[in-house]
Amino acid sequence: MGSIGVVYDSGYGHTAAQARAVGEGAASLPGVDVALYFAEEVATDPRQLDHCDALVFGTPTYMGSGSAVFKTFMESSAKIWLRQGWKGKLAAGFTNSSGHSGDKLSTLTQLWLFAMQHGMVWVGLGLLDGNGRSTGSDAELNRLGAYAGAMAQSNSDQGLEGMRDSDLLTAAALGERVARQVALWQGGGQ
Repeated sequence: MGSIGVVYDSGYGHTAAQARAVGEGAASLPGVDVALYFAEEVATDPRQLDHCDALVFGTPTYMGSGSAVFKTFMESSAKIWLRQGWKGKLAAGFTNSSGHSGDKLSTLTQLWLFAMQHGMVWVGLGLLDGNGRSTGSDAELNRLGAYAGAMAQSNSDQGLEGMRDSDLLTAAALGERVARQVALWQGGGQ
């Protein structure tokens, strides 16, 4: 059905957990080939992503923007950009920070703009915001109310045990949505 590459950076493991969840969500559809790529490693030769039908970008939000490591990956793709080698591929994004807002939208916008410069087609989260009602809870998908991509929040004084299951399930939902869009984009339905 298609190949999806999840390119991510993770300073403390939280964004890596999101990346795994995105990959699991995408792989839940039959026939989808998913590979996770650490941004620092793929920056040495971003052409290794050329075979992917979709790229899902993930980075922690530090100081209102993506990490320096992820930015290095972005800049390493300049020759691909010049020849528009990723034009027409699908793209999506996810991020994590310790703050409930943490200016994560700025990071998702940075990822979106990067994809747009490459001529890619952006796939948003496609979920209504969770926990926006008096009867809602933090256990709902998209509890942080993002539409541009998947957002997660993790406490700065905790490791992976502090991540909310709902944030990881939201990341998995993004991965599944991207996989479904790859099938539609290729004319395979689902």
